[in-house]
Amino acid sequence: MPVSDADKAVFSKGLKGVVAAETSICDVNGDSGLLVYRGYNVDDLAASSTFEEVAYLLLYGELPTPFQLDEFRTALLRQMNLPEPVDEFQRRLPPDVSPMAALEAAVAFASLYDTEGDSLAASNRKAVRLVARVPVIVAAIGRLQKGQEPLPPNGALSLAANFLWMLTGRMPTPDETHAMDLILILHAEHGLNASTFAARVITATLSDVYSAVTGAIGALKGPLHGGANTAVLKTLEEIGSVENVAPWVESALARKEKFMGFGHAVYKTTDPRVKHLKEASRRLGIERGDTRLFDISVELENRVMAAIGKHCNVDFYSASTQDALGIAGDMFTCIFAASRIVGWCANILEQLADNKIIRPSAEYVGATDRRYVPIADR
Repeated sequence: MPVSDADKAVFSKGLKGVVAAETSICDVNGDSGLLVYRGYNVDDLAASSTFEEVAYLLLYGELPTPFQLDEFRTALLRQMNLPEPVDEFQRRLPPDVSPMAALEAAVAFASLYDTEGDSLAASNRKAVRLVARVPVIVAAIGRLQKGQEPLPPNGALSLAANFLWMLTGRMPTPDETHAMDLILILHAEHGLNASTFAARVITATLSDVYSAVTGAIGALKGPLHGGANTAVLKTLEEIGSVENVAPWVESALARKEKFMGFGHAVYKTTDPRVKHLKEASRRLGIERGDTRLFDISVELENRVMAAIGKHCNVDFYSASTQDALGIAGDMFTCIFAASRIVGWCANILEQLADNKIIRPSAEYVGATDRRYVPIADR
């Protein structure tokens, strides 16, 4: 039977412009600069919500009632204590392993101690466990790599405050807690990006939640997906002062270097997440009595925008914000994962609820009609 024009596969390198899924989780409108979670503008969520509320919204489709939120927080807190073998596994990792490699290995290992089945209901419960435990694993990685003892979660703190407590070993201020809430909320979900797509592809084979999340972490580990904010921090530290910004930009332009933290694959206008982290960075700098990195960031944003016409993206001000929170630059991508675990799990559950294996075609461009030559004649 001949193939109709409508049924012919259309080649798109990198699947750019190809719609591969229907979703009710997240809408990224690059033309208008809008980011929407389950119908709610992320600006409203950033202004008024907490990470626990946003996690509940992404996982279950609705903002929680006070009772539901309390139950959800209790469930998360109950699941935060890692199985003892997972804790011991993390302690035995080589001290020089990259934080993202440590996270990838720890999540895969943790799957051995979460042996509940793979029904949709069981996968929902595993998702909650992962949302609770990935931040704990990340915090332990950060402390162990500094030669410090991991800290247990504090039941009196919110998820954002708990995360900072476990990372830094000190009680966060209200501004610090709000900044961490913002970081977690604004990175929680962003459509069918590389790591989320990887998670859905793995899920579509009816593999388990942990395998899908491990695959997502592997995708995020790649420098074309994660790590831009770490590169931004290195740039800010290299520049050193506001006075050095202009000559640094001129030199970078002359060398035709890429400006990390500028431009976006989707947003054609301002990334809606930027303004929230910019303000958080400013407030934290004032609170610390040190606005140097924030001031450099503002000058760099203005100079680069004027030079190349590109807006900065979410990675740009997340660098100075996380630095102000006392988080090491090599941990930034792990912080991303501790937030995006919610989006990954929401997409995994959505894929499971109406599953079809994801099997695109490839356009063959290799040799044809080659004749086999026996090995003795080659």
